[in-house]
Amino acid sequence: MGLLKTLRRSAAMMSATVVRLVARLSQRPDSDRVQLKPGDFAPDFDLVGSDGEFYRLRDFRTHDAVVIAWFPKAFTPVCTSECESLGSSRGVLRGIKAKYFAASVDTVATNRRFAESLGIDYPILSDPGKEVARAYGVLDPAGLPARWTFYIGKDGRVMDIDKQVRASSHGSDVAKKLRALGIPDAATGAESRLGGSIRHVTDEI
Repeated sequence: MGLLKTLRRSAAMMSATVVRLVARLSQRPDSDRVQLKPGDFAPDFDLVGSDGEFYRLRDFRTHDAVVIAWFPKAFTPVCTSECESLGSSRGVLRGIKAKYFAASVDTVATNRRFAESLGIDYPILSDPGKEVARAYGVLDPAGLPARWTFYIGKDGRVMDIDKQVRASSHGSDVAKKLRALGIPDAATGAESRLGGSIRHVTDEI
């Protein structure tokens, strides 16, 4: 199992490197890339998570803040570190009135295997058609998502965009940012101080 995981990570890393190299050599233009900023309405999405459930941004309107952590490619070392950090921080995130997701353009099957290999309990959203990634402006010239994390308020507007993600501490960084943005406690509605976990949302699917 350990050898298989290592081989998958090596293959994914090599694939991502080749794709980026080809894109740089072809010098594809990036002038039409969407440039979201705080205050803009976040593009809606309807994507399948690694848990097999469908998730829609509009289902959280008026209820919860949403965090979407885009990453380039499953099974690559830095993306593995980032997703592991989010998973290991479920204790500190518990109780904050926010739903958090990782997201990539990998297939549902790939992200399911990736989530299982890491033992994480939050959904990784799959956008293999790249429509949502394109709407968020995260696609780089190679067609892979930039490592950007979006913080979206319950009004549907972008609150903040982290474009300098530190993979190894991203889980605790997300919790700190949610507190700084004044996201309330899930149980009492008071401003969050301690953090906590999320629940999967499958209603109104």
